[in-house]
Amino acid sequence: MYASNMIKYSLILAIVGTATIVFAADWHVSKSGDDKASGTLAQPLLTIQQAAMRAQPGDTVTVHAGIYRERVDPPRGGESDAKRILYQAAPGEQVEIRGSEVVTGWNKVDGDVWKIVIPNSFFGDFNPFNDIIRGDWFRDNKRQHHTGTVYLNGKWLLEAKEITEVFQPAGIKGLWFSKVDDVNTTIHAQFKGANPNDELTEVNVGQTVFYPTKTGCNFITVRGFKMCHAATPWAPPTVEQIGLIGVNWSKGWIIENNDISYSTCVGITLGKYGDEWENTRVADSNGYVATIKRALEKGWSPATIGHHSVRNNHISHCKQAGLVGSMGAVFSVIEGNEIHDIHMDCAFSGDEQAGIKLHGAIDTVIRNNHIYKVRGVAGIWLDWMTQGTRVSGNLLHENGSYGDVFLEVNHGPILLDDNILLSKTSISDQSQGTAYVHNLIAGKITTKVDTSRYTPWFKPHSLEGLILANIVIKDSRFFNNLLVDPGQMDDYKNWNNLNSVANASIESSKVTLEQRADGWWLKIMSNEIQASADCAIVTTGQLGKALVPDQPFEQPDGAPYVLDTDYFNVKRPSAPMPGPIEGSRTRDTFVKVWPKNKN
Repeated sequence: MYASNMIKYSLILAIVGTATIVFAADWHVSKSGDDKASGTLAQPLLTIQQAAMRAQPGDTVTVHAGIYRERVDPPRGGESDAKRILYQAAPGEQVEIRGSEVVTGWNKVDGDVWKIVIPNSFFGDFNPFNDIIRGDWFRDNKRQHHTGTVYLNGKWLLEAKEITEVFQPAGIKGLWFSKVDDVNTTIHAQFKGANPNDELTEVNVGQTVFYPTKTGCNFITVRGFKMCHAATPWAPPTVEQIGLIGVNWSKGWIIENNDISYSTCVGITLGKYGDEWENTRVADSNGYVATIKRALEKGWSPATIGHHSVRNNHISHCKQAGLVGSMGAVFSVIEGNEIHDIHMDCAFSGDEQAGIKLHGAIDTVIRNNHIYKVRGVAGIWLDWMTQGTRVSGNLLHENGSYGDVFLEVNHGPILLDDNILLSKTSISDQSQGTAYVHNLIAGKITTKVDTSRYTPWFKPHSLEGLILANIVIKDSRFFNNLLVDPGQMDDYKNWNNLNSVANASIESSKVTLEQRADGWWLKIMSNEIQASADCAIVTTGQLGKALVPDQPFEQPDGAPYVLDTDYFNVKRPSAPMPGPIEGSRTRDTFVKVWPKNKN
């Protein structure tokens, strides 16, 4: 096909001796396009998937303004970082990809309750209203939950436990209830004060929006889209993790400048492949160790997996997590993202809810993100095999029961520096081999020693030499942090390897965060902060080694850390102040902390 239509598809071949040079093509997609068009700007294709089927390594798929109701399933990826396949919204144009379809023909039943009967054929091979959420570490709270959802003007209604609830007075968010038989899907829904036939009313039809069926679709860039309305499944670490957008066990994706919202379970997945072991109730430590060993046998390595960049995305309204990754986020960078309204009004629960939830964050960098209003377990939850990872310059507040950062059964080294942690609980530490440097820690710090679970660590900067250990060393270090209460570290009193240097305290009433029209502003009344004479620039040498893996706190490439810049990347003096913002002691006024700018 490609050889016989080279000019038509804008592929130019130049023959130089015996070598063939293929110049990259630019495929265009438009709502006014045609499925038989050439894909040029003058003759665009109608769907993104049609362009995906044609795109080759080095090509660009440019999508023009409009709402595209389809699932993009890339059949291939690029060949290298320099020869990737780029999917982009046309610059300056708003492009939406939705996993929903419009439904009309609602009939009023009583009051705010309306009913629609949809033929099952409308959904094709996947009916999300017949797809029950289940899986490892999932708790249904004694009722059924479906991945399908009803949307009114883009926002979801909530699933009722019984149809009788739909006939009760409607709350702020309406309820819906569905029943599926062999022929039809019948939905009753509340539309408070609205006629759904006069509004934009949609239902899920797609499990995902942008996700390859095949593993190993490497070096893909997805840029500038608004993506929403996916009937995603529960995504624990033991199964194929399908997100609204996901990489499916691949390498080298760039997911940037997108708006990702309204996913039934997860927004972005950097995770595991699927196999016959899925959802076999292996929800214990031994079951996950077996999952890890099978992944290594399958070829989990730095050469084939990870190295992703997820940056500058807006992620919201996901019922499980904003971003998850079981083993697939190794050697990746997650930065500049705003993640909020996660698991805020769910009726189900489990052990996987977070703004960011990673298993196997090895040499992973999580920096400059804003994570808030996560009603689940934590803002950032690093669970198992967190090694060589840095969490730096993040703003977190209004997060769940385990707080802003939850470190579970890791052996380190893990570096948390220059973060602003403002939730009622700032840190839940159930790991060892951690370093906390120049953070503002406003909430509680809780610790727990878990000697029952044996979890893996590897040779530094690799996935080689798996060894299992439990949490018995309990080594941690705190340098130059600003605490709102000197008693916050009381839980560490019985730790046998604690190094605490040059931390300062401040009253909680002296720390204020407020939202304004242009972003989030922080005020630290800091005239009472007394810098210790020991407060100095922190380096890899001062931090020592995480004792279990015998690994220094160093960058993923093995270079040493010199932590001489603050939250805003402002250079610190040789005798810095504690906390994340250098020089804030001279301001005692509000400083804009998100969106992030130099001050």
